Order: sequence, then structure tokens, then C-alpha cells
Amino acid sequence: MEFSWVKIDDKEEKVRYFLQNHGVSGRLFKQVTGQGKILINGQLAASTGVRLHQNDRVTISLPPEKRMQQVIASTRSLKVIYADDNWLVVDKPAGLSSIPGPTNQSDTLLNRVQGWLIRQNSLTTVPHIVTRLDRFTSGLVLVARHHFAHSLIARQLDDHSLDKHYYAIVAGQLDTAHGLFTQPIGRRGTEIRRRVLVDGKKAKTEYWQRKQLARATLVEVKLYTGRTHQIRVHFAAQGHPLLGDELYAGPLDLGITRQALHAYQLGFYDPFTQQRLQFNSPLPADMQVVIDQQ
Repeated sequence: MEFSWVKIDDKEEKVRYFLQNHGVSGRLFKQVTGQGKILINGQLAASTGVRLHQNDRVTISLPPEKRMQQVIASTRSLKVIYADDNWLVVDKPAGLSSIPGPTNQSDTLLNRVQGWLIRQNSLTTVPHIVTRLDRFTSGLVLVARHHFAHSLIARQLDDHSLDKHYYAIVAGQLDTAHGLFTQPIGRRGTEIRRRVLVDGKKAKTEYWQRKQLARATLVEVKLYTGRTHQIRVHFAAQGHPLLGDELYAGPLDLGITRQALHAYQLGFYDPFTQQRLQFNSPLPADMQVVIDQQ
């Protein structure tokens, strides 16, 4: 695998700093220098201290990625919103798990991605789910098409610059048009349910009211952290669980029987093209029906 960038500005810069500015830092940099090669204008770099000049092309050459395990390819449908050599953005339906587990090894989102890649003759690609969604949450998911892309995007996950917005329908009427939840989230023992706990992990959720319904409220939600069930836990802790969310005591009699949560917007900085990308997905039919009927 080879990945290239061209130095655009006229300021002298060591190749190591140039690569760090493109997201190749820390452990990833050690991987590149240990397993791969760094080329400058097609020639092997003598060291990472070589100075670059304007219009120099820096290329990282890495060995093919090894598969940790064989993922069964599924031929079931996959809604692809965007695809290039490094990324896939797909629209996951509610009810589909993100990755294989003990009870389902053959038809998850990752299995369907694997099947799609095979149909595209991308036989050496090893996909990695970047923004995993709960099984019954619908919406946009970012998939890295190789480990290097997955490693580069990790910084944006850590500093929360990968932008994730959701629509949720919560029970009852909210007191404020805009709010911010910062209660820590954790769990007791091995229970599936998460809770607001004093000794939990830091969590931050922002919301805006978008439409008041007769017995519920449509809200837009932005995640700054990625705790398991974060949106569901924070709203349930306020007495406003998501409609259809049985695990967190959400109402099951308002027209939807899965948590009314949809990842409708996804934005991130592409370190390969050095451009900001943003994608949107419309509300799924089951959530739209709830809104139309109230």
C-alpha cells in the first residue's frame, strides 16, 4: 500500500514533522518507520530528518495488511453513501449489528461491507468500523478501508473533532430548548445497561429541541464523547428516555419499538485529501411516522 502527499508551501520542513502534520504521529510513526518505507520523490529517504522543499512528494509504502480473522462476506444489501480508496460512509438500518458477535457471525454491517468490497474487486482491503452504532440505532457509519486510514482517523476520535449528530425522539416535553449533559457514565458489574455514576467515565452530550410533539420531543444531539449508550443514558437519567428504548424504560406505545435514534450527520477531516467531508442521512420511515402522527 502506498500513500502520498505533496508539500505545497515553500517553508523548509523535516519529513518527520511533515508527516506528523498529516496525522502520522506517535505509535503510527513507529509503525511506518519500522515496517514500511518513506520515499521522497520516489527515492528512499536517508532519514526522517531529511528536509523537504516545495513540491516534494512524500510517499509512505507499507506492506499488505494481515487479516486478524476472516470475515464472512454477506451478499445482503448495503447502502453506500460515499466511497473512495480510503473510506466508506454507509447508512446502517436499525436492527443490524455493527460487527460479528457470538450469536451472529454472518450478517452484520461488517459482513455486508466485506461482501460489497468483494463485488468491487477490492480483494486485499481489510475494513475497520470507525463509528460503531448500537444494533437498533440507524444512520451513518464511517468505515476505514485499511488499517492506516483507521490509525490516522484515531486522532479525530480522541480530540472529538470527528463530528457526529443524531436525531432522537425522547419521551415528554423538555424544560429547555438547548442543553448540555456532562454526567459520567459507567456500569455495575457486567450488566448491559449503563448508568450515570459518580465514578463513571467522562461523557458530554449537547442537544437542541427541534420539534415538540404531543407526548414527545424531537431533538438534535451532538456527541463529544463516545460512551456506550451515551445518548440513551443521558436522556433517561433526566426522565426523558428515548421512545421505543425498552432497556432504559422508554415508551413502547408511541408508534416505534426500537430506540428512536438516528445518526443523521457525519463530518470529518480527510487526512489523505486534506479536505473536510460531511454527509447527511434523512430520518428513517419509522421515526418520521412517529413525528407525523403526533
